[in-house]
Amino acid sequence: MHEVRIGRSATKELESLPGNIIERVATKIDSLADQPRPAGCKKLRGADDLWRVRVGDYRIIYAVDDTAAVIEIRVIRHRKDAYGSA
Repeated sequence: MHEVRIGRSATKELESLPGNIIERVATKIDSLADQPRPAGCKKLRGADDLWRVRVGDYRIIYAVDDTAAVIEIRVIRHRKDAYGSA
């Protein structure tokens, strides 16, 4: 089981989402603790440790450190804005 850490900016992004999306994103983030690379996740090109998972039109971009058993949530954004600053 991995520890999930959500960065300060990702927390602000999560809080700014519509209410029904917040619940779905939070559920997906919780599930990453048990399965850091679930079905449908993709490794981001050009980054050694970044992965992304979809929640509707939103993307959760996160880093996985298997040796420390830590997942760090970096970005939670709409898909059109998600890939510029991960």
